[in-house]
Amino acid sequence: MTKQLVEVITSVERRRRWPREEKERLVAATFEPGARVSGIARSAGIHVSQLFRWRKELCQISAPSVPHLVPVEVVEALPAPRTPAEPPPICRPRNKTSLVTIELGGGRRLRVESDVDTEALARILDVLERR
Repeated sequence: MTKQLVEVITSVERRRRWPREEKERLVAATFEPGARVSGIARSAGIHVSQLFRWRKELCQISAPSVPHLVPVEVVEALPAPRTPAEPPPICRPRNKTSLVTIELGGGRRLRVESDVDTEALARILDVLERR
């Protein structure tokens, strides 16, 4: 017959408190080559699942915290680069705008200012010709 070590808890509190150093010592022993977790747990008088829980808690590698807000700096937009083949636009100030009257036929006339967008005017005339 073998003698077995028995721990008697006499305090009101039924749980044992394990200091962190003792937990770390037991967990470190599980990483030794050839170590059996069940043997280490048995020798400490704890259940294997408790030792695995300590192992999980103590060996967690915390990821670096990523800030949820990233600082932003607002700067003035840079002008778009121009291709060398594109000539710079010529800006001529107009003294006054004049009206241009376009006769469409059928008694229809279209009056536009002289500085109208030519592409937009072409689309408008396209639509009016179809009617």
